[in-house]
Formats: sequence, structure tokens, C-alpha cells
Amino acid sequence: MFKNKNGDAAVIPAASKKLRNYSRDKMLTEHIPMLIMLAPFLIFFFVFTIIPIFASIALSFTSYDMIASPKFIWIDNYRRMIVEDTTFSTTVRNTLTFAIIAGPLGFLMSFVLAWFVNEFTPKIRAILSFMFYAPSLVGNAYFIWKVAFSGDSYGYINSFLLSIGVIAEPIVWLKTEAYLMPIIIVVQLWQSMGVSFLSNISGLQNVSRDMYEAGAIDGIRNRWQELRYITLPAMQPMLLFSAVMQIQASFSASTIMIELAGYPSKNMAVDSIVSLMTDMATVRYELGYACAMSVVLFIMMVAARLLVGKILKLFEK
Repeated sequence: MFKNKNGDAAVIPAASKKLRNYSRDKMLTEHIPMLIMLAPFLIFFFVFTIIPIFASIALSFTSYDMIASPKFIWIDNYRRMIVEDTTFSTTVRNTLTFAIIAGPLGFLMSFVLAWFVNEFTPKIRAILSFMFYAPSLVGNAYFIWKVAFSGDSYGYINSFLLSIGVIAEPIVWLKTEAYLMPIIIVVQLWQSMGVSFLSNISGLQNVSRDMYEAGAIDGIRNRWQELRYITLPAMQPMLLFSAVMQIQASFSASTIMIELAGYPSKNMAVDSIVSLMTDMATVRYELGYACAMSVVLFIMMVAARLLVGKILKLFEK
């Protein structure tokens, strides 16, 4: 109890505490249905995501072959990766090269395509959206790419180049080191742009037209100014989602490389960290060492995510 400015006794602190408790209880009661709906996802997320992450970190400090009990070896796995394993350094270089090219390029292409497609009528926009998203639905169907880049004269690329006289004999595309990385990047862009494209087209659809009208009143006179001062700042959540999806796709790519180039590829030209990690865990049964690789890959992805977040903040400002 205390006195207010008129000198009267007051019990506001006690009433305020009761009010806070009532509000908290009411909020919990109102959120119970939502928590029940989220419970299955939260349980699966905790069991199949959170626990494996911490288990991988713990096992990365052990020598574990999935038969005998894990043996604690402190940082020997990390020392082996950095100092001794030249194969790992090669896969890191390949992964970073692939991610630096395919990630930003896929992000930019998906946004630019969404920006252009958004200008069409709803019917045409729906057809074009399906066409751009379709590769994501059949992303593991690499047979068409194997036929296209077949090393004989029956391959689509070789057949076309031979017919117009660009080459005199077939090129073995998927066994030539110089061509492997560009081919893998092209196929990755074809496969991974669908989700980013849909998120960007959705973000563009949700930008209020009132903002463009207000911008016109404030002096915006062309589409580039609209893009810089209205569209990009208004689309921050969707742009971040699209960027995260591209980061995940580019850093975790391995199936596409194994399917097209085999494992190991020619002179390890396109072998990724995930490819090597899978080999260590499932073929050589060095699970502790594979977990150490996964921790390094996780750190690389987190660093890329933070860097992208800072870049997108510049557009917001």
C-alpha cells in the first residue's frame, strides 16, 4: 500500500499483480488449443532434429564404429580433418565453390522470375508458376540429365553440337573434370528454384497496393525505385525464407553429384562434404568422424545464414 498524489491510500501494486496473474492465466487458457495442435510437430522436431544435433556434437568427440561403445578422443577428429585429411579439404573447397555460385544465383533468379511473372494476369501467372515449380516435384529424376549429357553421339547435347559442327567428336561431359561443376550447378538451379520462386511470388502478392500509391505520392517515379524502396523492404520475411532454403539446398547437395558424376567423381571435382560424410558413416563406419564433419558443415551453414541476414538488413534500411 502507498499514497497517491492526492494523499489517498492505494493498493495498486497488489491489484496490478493480481491483474498480471489473471492476464497470464487467461493467455495460457487461450493458447491451450494452439499448443495441443503444435504438440505433434514440436515432439517430432525435438526427437528428430534437436536430439540428433546434440548427439552429433557429442559423438564428434569420440571414436565410434556403431559396433563398439563410443571412445572419447577429445578433438582428434577435428585435428584429423584440418591437418591430415586432404580429401576433406577438397570437399570443403568444392562445397564452398558450389554454394557461393549456386546459392546466390538461385536466389536472384527465383526473385527476378517471380517479379516478372507477378505482372501477368492470374491465369497466366498460375500456369507459369506451375511450370517453374514442376522441377521441384521431380527433382530426383536425373535420368533426363544423364541422357542429355551422355558421352556418346546419342546424347542430346553432343547430338546437337555435332549437327551444327561445333564439335568433331562426342564429349564425355560427366567424366571430364572441367565440365562437372558447371553441369552440377545448372542441374541444381533447375531443381532447387521452385520453392524459392513460390515464396517470392507469394511475398509479391502480399505487398499492399496502397504502399505503391503512397510511394507515387512521395515521389517514386519508376519500377526500379518501387523495387528498392517498397518491394524489397516489404518482402523481408519471404526473402529471408528463400535465402535460407537456397543455403540449405546448396550446402547439403550430394545426391545430385553422386547420381550424375558418381562417387568419387573424376579427380574429386564435385565431391561435397555431405558425400564424404555419407561415405564415412555408411561405408567405412567411422561415425564419430562423420559427426565431426556434420558439425563443421552446420557451423558453415549458420555462418552463411548470419551473413545473408546482415545483407538483407541493408535492403530493409
